[in-house]
Amino acid sequence: MDVNEIPDEYAWMLHGRCRGADTREFFPSNGVGVEAAQRVCRGCDVREACLEYALQNHIEQGVWGGASERERRRILRGRRRAARGLPMSAEPLEAQHVS
Repeated sequence: MDVNEIPDEYAWMLHGRCRGADTREFFPSNGVGVEAAQRVCRGCDVREACLEYALQNHIEQGVWGGASERERRRILRGRRRAARGLPMSAEPLEAQHVS
């Protein structure tokens, strides 16, 4: 598939700071690796789109949009609670969505 043939819904992927990086950096086996991947994500123009992609597609592994697996589970749990009309968890909003 040519770059010009990429569907619009995935076009954001072409603009990620991680494009061309070693994918192993974003699928670390330890917390230190997560922090390194998150540093790449900080300041990425498509960070929000990347995070939403991972959340909507229930991607369980790796760092996406600057969020680890644990952080994405927390975000999804908060969204489910909100959809049911329940209060968000007691933790601050910024802890639920990495800025």
